[in-house]
Amino acid sequence: MNIGNRIKSLRKARGLTQEQLANAIGISFQAVSKWETNIAYPDITLAPVLANFFDVSMDELFDFSLAEKEIEIRKIVDNAYEYREDNPEKSRRILEDGLKKYPENDILLNNLLYVIIDPDETINIASKLIERTLDNEVKYDAFRFLAYAYKKKGDLTSAEQAIEQIPEIYFTKLTEIAYLLDGEAKFNAAEKQKWISFENLIQMMWKLAECYEANEDYAKAILETERALALLETLIHPNFSIYTDFLNKQLHRLKAKNI
Repeated sequence: MNIGNRIKSLRKARGLTQEQLANAIGISFQAVSKWETNIAYPDITLAPVLANFFDVSMDELFDFSLAEKEIEIRKIVDNAYEYREDNPEKSRRILEDGLKKYPENDILLNNLLYVIIDPDETINIASKLIERTLDNEVKYDAFRFLAYAYKKKGDLTSAEQAIEQIPEIYFTKLTEIAYLLDGEAKFNAAEKQKWISFENLIQMMWKLAECYEANEDYAKAILETERALALLETLIHPNFSIYTDFLNKQLHRLKAKNI
């Protein structure tokens, strides 16, 4: 971004001299000269003054589109997501390259948490996001990663404190869209929430099986696992085959224990 060149372009487009611009906004023409030769930058407080004077938006003044930035960041995230499971190192490199262009971007940092192994690094990034992000989705996801990182370090007290910061939610934006709207918006929201809810159900059924196993009630653990597998056969989703493979292995292990 070259704010000096942008100011020069806007000034010339209006047929103004540096002196005329300087007088109009109450500064010296030497200051304008320094901006346009990139020796110095305007004080941030002058940005809205310049935008109003040239009758442009702040984005136009800085020759920068937030919408374009969001689209590009989404492309980086989608690209990194493709390698998250099979090649987390490549996923991490894609996100870190994105952070070179968009330093400290919350969305990129949030996605980086998914491919970091070191708990201390996770705690550092998650804590930074929690402190400064204005996006609650990012904040609560960071609390989740923070909790797991503390658990990995054996600090269950800090893990519990972190997870307690996440509010209990009994409805989601998707469910409300499905209830409130019609047509394509309703369908897309209901379809997406259906699979989110289904995946959560399968995961929680396995957590119950883990509890039964911990109490050495292998019969109930086996039954809960079999029920989860039956549901996976009922609602078939290509991305959920990983759960079928995992639960079949666990069922085989549990049955061996139950002999």
